[in-house]
Amino acid sequence: MKTYFLEQLIAPPYITDDQITSTLDACVLTIGNFDGVHLGHQAMLAQVRALADAEHLSAAVMIFEPQPREFFAPKSAPARLTTLAEKQVLLAEHGVDTLIVANFDSDFRALSATAFANLLAKRLNVKALVLGDDSRFGHDRTGDSQFLRDYGLPVTNLHTIADDIDETASRRISSTRIRELLLAGDIEAANQLLGRDYTITGEVVGGDQIGRTMSFPTANIELSRLKPALHGILAVDVVCLDDKGNIVPNGLSKLAVDEQVGVAGMRAHSLFGTANVGTRPSVDKGDNWRLEVHFPQFKADLYGKTLQVRFLHFLHGEKDYESIEALKAGIHQDVADLLKWRQAQLI
Repeated sequence: MKTYFLEQLIAPPYITDDQITSTLDACVLTIGNFDGVHLGHQAMLAQVRALADAEHLSAAVMIFEPQPREFFAPKSAPARLTTLAEKQVLLAEHGVDTLIVANFDSDFRALSATAFANLLAKRLNVKALVLGDDSRFGHDRTGDSQFLRDYGLPVTNLHTIADDIDETASRRISSTRIRELLLAGDIEAANQLLGRDYTITGEVVGGDQIGRTMSFPTANIELSRLKPALHGILAVDVVCLDDKGNIVPNGLSKLAVDEQVGVAGMRAHSLFGTANVGTRPSVDKGDNWRLEVHFPQFKADLYGKTLQVRFLHFLHGEKDYESIEALKAGIHQDVADLLKWRQAQLI
């Protein structure tokens, strides 16, 4: 998959010129945030791929960075399910040939519906689109599927994809719904809507080493988002990725020292861990979100390594302990409880 940033293709104010030839392959395009690349998104991508194959065109996606609500109200924007890097991996897995990343800024949001249609047709070489039935665009919100058809661009509308989690009341599959489930600790239901296990990928960065002083060293994994979509104390399994995003066979175990090789995870090449996703109210008293993973019976230098954390089981939310000793006792109990949960899964 090739990734382009829109400003590389055309600089603001997005002037269209009939004399300028697009450098992109002719394509079928879909547009959206694609946060999570869930089953609803996957149905859209499958439609794009099918139409592109039938018309001998490229399959393309346009996403926004930052996501619009992060631009308008960063403090109250929804938690990210996926970073740009995570989206790139998932979109490529679902058959996307070309990813166009539009910088959502004042210039971009000021585009009229007509200017946006010109951009698609004349600069991005779009020959057809696949959109949701509620898609709107342009600073005046006058752009919709019919507007594009009238402009001369064929549009296929994909209707709402519903879930079957609750047999009595199916609901639209959406990033919002998945966030609700993750926040409630219902990882299994969230995974059903995602069509895969929920993971976060990030680099191990330096921390304050408070866990080490309590005999519970942790890997502090960079979140690369304003805030995470799930919080609390969780069971995880973790793999190490190479610079191409591939799982390194037994990547963590190979780094072990002093014969402390860790506890096997629930998937190949992984180690089991206990994760804290939150703001550490017993220590920080702030809003600095962290993902910290403790690996029982494991010792290694993980700084700079890229880890993929898969969330398995929600134990409880973060607690504000009255003292460091109480915090240490609480962590000890959490690790014991999560190891007990792991053992139960193997029976």
